[in-house]
Amino acid sequence: MAVAARALMLPAVVEELLSEMAAAARDGAPIPDEHLLSLKFVFGSSAVQALDLVDRQSVTLISSPSGRRVYQVLGSSGRTYVCLASCHYCSCPAFAFSVLRKGDSLLCKHLLAVYLSQVMRTCQQLSVSDKQLTDVLLMEKTQEAS
Repeated sequence: MAVAARALMLPAVVEELLSEMAAAARDGAPIPDEHLLSLKFVFGSSAVQALDLVDRQSVTLISSPSGRRVYQVLGSSGRTYVCLASCHYCSCPAFAFSVLRKGDSLLCKHLLAVYLSQVMRTCQQLSVSDKQLTDVLLMEKTQEAS
């Protein structure tokens, strides 16, 4: 996902932090401790949980020939959530409650893991047909209804 697209959704301080982390990852250096501390300051315990998801390679970018892209994140509970980074959305209950309803969080751990896996270049890649991608999204909708 392009840096400019994230900037439309996230505060400038978060965008700057992610950009600095991406620069460190491009140079092949480990993420500096000060960036990790800043991440924890901004996102609290979600930062540690998101980094754990990234370490476990739980983030998969699913793309189709038409150019549609969604992320699947295998959560710590074992459930898979769909994240749409282009519009800053996750299908998890924490996103619906803490981000959308209460407004006390910027991101859930799954969406933060998506952004972190992008900047750290650790995102798994999966190419599927347009129908298969539609099936992934419909399956998520069915899971939400149950």
